[in-house]
Amino acid sequence: MVRVWVVLGVVAVALMIFTIVDIALADRRRVRGVPKGVWIVIGFLPILGTILWFAVGRGPLPEAPKRYIAPDDDPAFFSKLADKEDQDERIRRLEQELAELDDDPPAEK
Repeated sequence: MVRVWVVLGVVAVALMIFTIVDIALADRRRVRGVPKGVWIVIGFLPILGTILWFAVGRGPLPEAPKRYIAPDDDPAFFSKLADKEDQDERIRRLEQELAELDDDPPAEK
């Protein structure tokens, strides 16, 4: 019977340490109810603190609202277009220079 109590004590301490570390590393936006400092104090309650933290205090990360931007309102879209136009212009100039080089008659020796 003593072994059972020792094992349960070790499990309770391990859970308490895990809970305190989880509270300390949790993002502030994820903590519900009371501030993190109070949750750390609650985490020192051997079994009750763990149950309370995982049942009440730990919440999901809030999702950022998705905002869709029309292409004509997105500056990144216009910069991509400008880059593509510049690239197309450079390609046209290079093709023209290559065509001019091909049109030149070979130099006689």
